[in-house]
Amino acid sequence: MSGDFPAHQTALLLVDLQNDFIHPDGAYARGGLRNAEIAALPARLAPLAHHMRAQGSMILATLFTLPPGRDGEPIISPHLKSLRPFLKKGDFAPGSWGQAIIEDLNPVDAAIEKIAYSAFYMTRLEWMLRKCGITHLVVGGIVTNGGVASTVRDAHVRDIEVIVLKDGCAAFTPSVHEAALEGLKPVAKIADIQSIMSEARC
Repeated sequence: MSGDFPAHQTALLLVDLQNDFIHPDGAYARGGLRNAEIAALPARLAPLAHHMRAQGSMILATLFTLPPGRDGEPIISPHLKSLRPFLKKGDFAPGSWGQAIIEDLNPVDAAIEKIAYSAFYMTRLEWMLRKCGITHLVVGGIVTNGGVASTVRDAHVRDIEVIVLKDGCAAFTPSVHEAALEGLKPVAKIADIQSIMSEARC
């Protein structure tokens, strides 16, 4: 990595790149929500993860999770249920295939379960970053305007430096993706995967 982002103090954070979101057999595909830009992310990000790992950076993944409540039915917030009425028992369940990160991105050093947009909300992410001496994040994943944006803003208020990968994130439309990136410029650096891979060779 560059001098501004020293490798041993940097983690690649892969946001919500899970089977139930992306895989053709996952919950979102079953619900009719498939997107080519989102589906392309694992193949784009895997070489970067390899390079950063070789340089001594950590590779972390967030896993959106629907924990079971009464009778094993998933606890789904009302706003999500209205947006994604197809979600059902077993989707994004803890320890399930659907909750797991897409195989192309394995292995990761740690997976952080989350229940909301931000990976910092009621999770162990901040504790882990502090304990491991991580002060810088390179962020890719989905969706740019949701989990990515919320996590990046929460990192900023915790004085964690962030690079957002403009070609390592995606939303359901290009216009929403671009607007989200523009909105993150005051709190993060925006870069592409190739530039980070070039720095990681230094």
